[in-house]
Amino acid sequence: MTDIITNKFSNNPVITSDKNPTVKLAKALLTQSRQRKKSGQTVLEGVHLIESALQAKHFPTQIIISYSGLSHPEVQALLIEISNHHLDNKLTVVSDSVYQSISSLGNGVDIMAIIDVPEHRLYKLKSPITTDCLILNDVQDNGNMGTLLRTAAAVGIKTVICTKGCAQAWSPKTMRAGMGAQFGLTIYEGIEADEVLSYIRLPVYATSSHTDNIIYKQNLNRPVAWVMGHEGQGVCDAIMQQAIPVALPQPNGQESLNVAIAGALCMYETLRQRQYS
Repeated sequence: MTDIITNKFSNNPVITSDKNPTVKLAKALLTQSRQRKKSGQTVLEGVHLIESALQAKHFPTQIIISYSGLSHPEVQALLIEISNHHLDNKLTVVSDSVYQSISSLGNGVDIMAIIDVPEHRLYKLKSPITTDCLILNDVQDNGNMGTLLRTAAAVGIKTVICTKGCAQAWSPKTMRAGMGAQFGLTIYEGIEADEVLSYIRLPVYATSSHTDNIIYKQNLNRPVAWVMGHEGQGVCDAIMQQAIPVALPQPNGQESLNVAIAGALCMYETLRQRQYS
């Protein structure tokens, strides 16, 4: 079966120019946040992220693969799935040199896909949020963003609200850090910090290094909103003034924890209290 599929796509015309519209779009989406916002699209690089999209029935608008990538075993298996979803007409085969000219990865499996970014609007909600959620307040590092999204998905949090200063939740770098967790979440982006809490009806907890209110003394056996703040400045005043500040104990006196680590500890303490106490 894999030989049939590979031969089928091997007969596709091979694009050898980086002026091809699909190639130009992929490169722009990989490198320009403005282009991602304008078109409402992003790029998934590698087999795992594309598989995650297909499993979530979030089908690509375009798939790009290098000619040599057609023979890779992981790609061959993915091509079968692509055919099963009737996405054959979405696939573009490019020369190895053209693929390398647009890819943001070093060594890897040479396949990428363009997808539409899901649009979720808080103002369209008919009622306030009353289930567990994660609020990301000006988290600017893509790696931290992706790790926090991945952790939220792992513990069962489905709703994430990102303020305007955050890194893009669907950017290629954040997608790689999140390992496709985004497809299992409802993510609201670009929300003003002073408006966030008006959309939720939950106890709000924010990590802070200026409190003695230790996390292990909190009752987390109810839906809550966790707030994780900017890597250097922490949670902004507009949110902190309405939140319950909590501290993670640091007996050795370190100034603070990385925000992704702090978020993971908070979310897993919530899970522990509810299921493993």
